Amino acid sequence: MKTLSFIGRRSFHAIFVLFGLSIVIFIIARIMPGDPARVAVGARAPDWVVDNLREQMHLNDPLPVQYFYWLTDAVQGDFGISLVTRRSVAQDIKEFFPASLELALFALIITATLGIGLGTLSARHKDKFLDNFVRVISYMGVVTPSFIFAIIFLLLFGYVLGWFPTIGRLSEGIQRPPPVTGFMTIDTLLAGDIPAFFDSVHHLVLPALALAMGSMAQEARITRASMSENLSKDYIASSRAFGVPERTVTGRFLLKPSLIATISILGLDFAAGLANAFLVELIFVWPGLSRYGMNAILRKDLNAISAVILILGIVFIIVNIVVDLTVARLDPRIGLRSARSD
Repeated sequence: MKTLSFIGRRSFHAIFVLFGLSIVIFIIARIMPGDPARVAVGARAPDWVVDNLREQMHLNDPLPVQYFYWLTDAVQGDFGISLVTRRSVAQDIKEFFPASLELALFALIITATLGIGLGTLSARHKDKFLDNFVRVISYMGVVTPSFIFAIIFLLLFGYVLGWFPTIGRLSEGIQRPPPVTGFMTIDTLLAGDIPAFFDSVHHLVLPALALAMGSMAQEARITRASMSENLSKDYIASSRAFGVPERTVTGRFLLKPSLIATISILGLDFAAGLANAFLVELIFVWPGLSRYGMNAILRKDLNAISAVILILGIVFIIVNIVVDLTVARLDPRIGLRSARSD
């Protein structure tokens, strides 16, 4: 009951956050240099065609009137027509968003598994060779942009060694399953096409790994720092004094409270990775929302720009709620304090 109340309050607050976000992105999109109507019809189109399109898009109206029209349609799920794809923006998002979300979720699995695992190993062997090695690798991962890893993985594992495919979500010759969820891995399983499932996973490995490298390095550093700090706590010394096996001390008494900071950053990294994956998607020709949003910005596609940023804002809000619930689960004291403060 307390969890439902917390979700209800956060969802109510999210309405005002999204309202403010919608105003900001709408104004920024409108004051960007260039005429979106001219961009849409081309430089050689006659002026009357541009004027008609501007009238249809309400670009001749004051900004508050434009925002009213846009918000009324957006609440109903209608973000207008994309000036680039000539399709409904809602249809574009329905097509591209699952691809980015699948990539980000796969990267999240890699980040959580390897980041927490390496951080735990590093903390258990503090100031030894393994710890120093993990710390050096972590620093390299943090300072190196994801697109650098994408290029390295593409050249090394894609072209030189030929272990993984380099573009798209499925290999040529493999029939795409009927779109149900938009997740290629799930849709192939629902279609009962096991070879296509493994092929889709094969295509996910390199872009997801490239996207996960920076976050994985950061999670390893945070996990190591938290576990190293908690190692000096009295309850850890007491557990060892009572003869509790080291594996139990690490897994049950040490790792759980140490994951609070890790989970908090992990959620933000997931949402940020979803928004900033456009270079990785571009390198691997991944048909995702980030790549679609970047093309919309470059071509001043107002409807697409506003919709993409609003969708990413919703993702950030949902991720924050999930992170807060997870942290409260790890440490109930945090959840109780949050409930009283709300």
